Amino acid sequence: MLAGCDSLSRSEWFPKVLSAAEELNRSAHRLLGGRRSMAQEFTQADLSPDFRSNGTADPDSAQYQALADNGFADYRLQVDGLVDKPASFSLTELRALPRRTEMTRHDWVEGWSAIGKWKGARLASLLEVVGVKPQARYAVFYCADPMEANGTGLYYESIDMDDAHHVQTILAYDLNDHALPVKNGAPIRLRVERQLGYKHAKYVMRIDLVESFAKIAGGMGGYWEDQGYEWYAGI
Repeated sequence: MLAGCDSLSRSEWFPKVLSAAEELNRSAHRLLGGRRSMAQEFTQADLSPDFRSNGTADPDSAQYQALADNGFADYRLQVDGLVDKPASFSLTELRALPRRTEMTRHDWVEGWSAIGKWKGARLASLLEVVGVKPQARYAVFYCADPMEANGTGLYYESIDMDDAHHVQTILAYDLNDHALPVKNGAPIRLRVERQLGYKHAKYVMRIDLVESFAKIAGGMGGYWEDQGYEWYAGI
């Protein structure tokens, strides 16, 4: 059976069928819920006692470790690509942007979940500062955590502009009323509450607005997507 699945994945037609099914799922999700539909939010009493880490817990990167050792005082988030005014932002500047606090459930693809209280800058507010060019269709998030043993294959993710402007999409810097821990993505983690956990990029270093991600890395819009995961992971 596994051999049969492998043969299907290498065929020309089967990946196209999967891609069409993913687009159908995405369209149905948007049609039924609408682009402004909200993920469920919870109360303080619902918070999980510990918000566990998944994937990278401490990036094996000299650049990242230097930033962490200095309390991220030298951190700068670079925002460029299809924007009117490319810019970089310190943590202090990000904290000064319009912010949002939300208590939401994080659903991991492995089948477990946790509820956390997140506070961060609204991504839409940051995009207003830099100005989005009309041809921009996706925001690509480049992260500090290498995914390969030799220090290469930095994690990356992407979302479309509907999700980028959604009220619940934030660049989180606090978790449960404390500065975001390293294990959970310090200093900045994307929260895109209507999608599964692997879309919530940790250790974000750069945001690039693009018209297409076809020529970025494996061309599928994210590290795990390049390995076969769905690009649209709506819940």
